[in-house]
Amino acid sequence: MAVLDMGVAAHPKPINHEARTAWGLAAPALALMFLILLVPVIIAGVLSFTNYSLGNSGFDWVGTQNYERLFTRSTYEKMFIATFIYVVTVVPISVGLGLGAALLVHSLGRISDIYKTIYFLPVMATLLAMAIAWEFMLHPTIGMVNRTLAMACGSWFDVIPFFANGCNDGFPLWLGDRDYAIWVVCFIGVWQGFGFNMVLFLSGLTSVHRELYHAAEMDGARSGWDRFWLVTWPALGPTTVFVVTISCIRAFQVFDTIEAFWPQGGGPNKSVYVMMFAIFEKGVQQNLIGMGSAITVLFLIFVMFLTLIQRWLVERKVHYG
Repeated sequence: MAVLDMGVAAHPKPINHEARTAWGLAAPALALMFLILLVPVIIAGVLSFTNYSLGNSGFDWVGTQNYERLFTRSTYEKMFIATFIYVVTVVPISVGLGLGAALLVHSLGRISDIYKTIYFLPVMATLLAMAIAWEFMLHPTIGMVNRTLAMACGSWFDVIPFFANGCNDGFPLWLGDRDYAIWVVCFIGVWQGFGFNMVLFLSGLTSVHRELYHAAEMDGARSGWDRFWLVTWPALGPTTVFVVTISCIRAFQVFDTIEAFWPQGGGPNKSVYVMMFAIFEKGVQQNLIGMGSAITVLFLIFVMFLTLIQRWLVERKVHYG
């Protein structure tokens, strides 16, 4: 028995070749993900505590000085306000319009493909080209928007204070007025984004089984609102989580429209000075890599925090059955 035990103990434990093969196949993708995603974030985090600029032979450690400037200077206060206004305006409206358009298109039957194409055109078009087109449309004298509003003067528009004032004093400089610039950018963001959300909601609607509607109708859900609230909306829970997450990230990344309208700065009196444009201005135009890195780190923290919070709040009511 002793000889048998020694013989058994002498043989090494079999090696799990499948696990080794799996890690070997995944290693290139993991290494690429580490190099592309994590390494730049780590480098930006380190540079955010310095005054480094491209071309300089060295740099100094400034500690939290860059972050202190972000929370004490009025320029960056406008950056936070503009970013907040854009996100809280564009995300809920684009998600709501995307859901409404998806429900409408889904109920049209054969002609739904025409409306899908129409609503999705702004998504396929280059946003920079669309921004230039909107710039011409919003021109104060030759733009189609103000000329259309001027033609409408003298009709029932006069009962609305904005149109009445515009008929008397002239309509505003949409891109040159700090009170309207941010709302113009929000409008374009909604116009450009809700078609994408519509496609995502349409894919979610195709997974809702018709038997659920029949069962709800047998339980007394006769109206369209009852069927939507009891069947459609709970079934769209996972899709809604994804759409809201993507919309938040896209809203934080707004840049092309602002660069096309105001290439020299974030709009009149920095009223459209969002975080992504601030990163471009400080890190590229002014070569302040340290400050640009600090804004980038703060940008990533905001996006991750907002994404985690909304996922936690929304997924608590998501039905995956």
